[in-house]
Amino acid sequence: MNIALRIRDQAKLHPDKKSVVFGDDFYTFREFEERSNQMAHYFESIGITKGTRTLLFVKPCLDFSVITFSLFKIGAIPILIDPGMGIKNLLRSVAQVKPEAMIAIDLVHWIRRIKRGPFTTLKTKVFLHDLFEGLKNFPRAYDVKEMRDDEDSAILFTSGGTGIPKGVQYTHGILNAQTEILKTLFQLDHRETDLPGFPLFALFTLAMGMTSVIPDMDPTKPAKCDPAKLVSNILKHQITFCAGSPAIWERVGRYCLKNNIQLGSVKYIVMFGAPVETEIHQMFRKILTKGDTYTPYGATECLPVSLVSGKEILVRPGFGTCIGRPVPGAEIKIIKTTDIPETELSELPRESVGEILVAGPMVTPSYFEMPDETRKAKILANGKLWHRMGDNGRIDHEGRLWFLGRKSHRIMLKDRILESLQVEAIFNQHPEVKRSALISFHEAPGLVIERHDGNINMSSGFLSELIKLGQTNQNAALVKDFWLSSAFPVDVRHNIKIDRLALSREASGNKLCRKNLSKRSHVSST
Repeated sequence: MNIALRIRDQAKLHPDKKSVVFGDDFYTFREFEERSNQMAHYFESIGITKGTRTLLFVKPCLDFSVITFSLFKIGAIPILIDPGMGIKNLLRSVAQVKPEAMIAIDLVHWIRRIKRGPFTTLKTKVFLHDLFEGLKNFPRAYDVKEMRDDEDSAILFTSGGTGIPKGVQYTHGILNAQTEILKTLFQLDHRETDLPGFPLFALFTLAMGMTSVIPDMDPTKPAKCDPAKLVSNILKHQITFCAGSPAIWERVGRYCLKNNIQLGSVKYIVMFGAPVETEIHQMFRKILTKGDTYTPYGATECLPVSLVSGKEILVRPGFGTCIGRPVPGAEIKIIKTTDIPETELSELPRESVGEILVAGPMVTPSYFEMPDETRKAKILANGKLWHRMGDNGRIDHEGRLWFLGRKSHRIMLKDRILESLQVEAIFNQHPEVKRSALISFHEAPGLVIERHDGNINMSSGFLSELIKLGQTNQNAALVKDFWLSSAFPVDVRHNIKIDRLALSREASGNKLCRKNLSKRSHVSST
């Protein structure tokens, strides 16, 4: 079923209900439906039709979701690339996906003229002002194209945090399945109001008939959001459902505690993109009077996979972080960790540590025209398509999934394997440690620490306390080198995933304050 039919249905059921809200402006569901119908006619008139791969570079506004659903209606394939990934990765991604059309703000069209190479496949180019001015003469009704569940609906790019960005092929069946899963998990319906810190989340909530309030923030820089503005959005619109990076909600939580603010309307704060610190969940227990925090686990290629709430989350230092039970329809297995393509399903028993494998209606089939990457990430076994998450974890005897870290972040020693979260959790217990990162230094484990106060002077007392903590765990005890960093490098999308490879390069280049157990030390001038 075409995912856009859900908007048509909501317009029939709740025509006068607000759909998208931006500042003081809004569209009702009837207006959303009619405007997206006019856009569908307009796009077809200029050559964007079923199957047209269409780059979409539009800032958050009333029309972002309208444009996206209009492309769904005609069976075109919107391509969504995170502009925060940097110009080099962005241009590489454009070239890789071979777009046939582009709808964009003026800045992107200017880049297209300067950097022509990646855009040579474009046949149709749409400026927003031309689009908006050209709608008035087109009908407000449109016959949505019938789409099979296995036909492409969109191409969404990974952030490239652990490699090159890759275009993930979504189908209409996957988008519909994800909508139903989220609806069931959180018992959502048209009575809820959404504040999506990650813009694409609004596509799901609008499809459920929820009002989506565009937050007053730059979605490409979640860690720099103004919490006062977001709290104002929540209170003004009586938001019930919030979603986005933990970097957003940490700032909002601290602001609320400092100003003694409670968010009485909020039922759900859903945080994703990286493991969420227990402290953030604890903060919101004082802020949410009727709700809870939630952490869904997943990836661009497979979302959601499992879910855990703030009230039930379990953290056992040295054993990983509990990320909950499988969502409806998801099947999770643990296989032996390897860095080569697999063709067989070699499932490990409960409590064994290995790579997380997922099958279900949310699993995307492939990367766009990247057969080698698809072969590395997918296994066809037992009549099911399985996605390799690239994360290591285990399933406990109660069927709960535990996350231990990225496969690429593990450190291979002669007699054991060190998983990043297993080691970092030991040192994160120190009250002055904000977070830590396990890195490889001359083929030995090392640890970089970011303190709450940003201090990069490694005192002997602080080092002694770290060593004492390390001795409580056989894996953490192997860390001999320690560094301090004033601020960790993080991913461009959620501003929360630690770039451990960048930290390793900084440590090797003497760009961090270092001390080790033999009392040698180095403090750089940076």
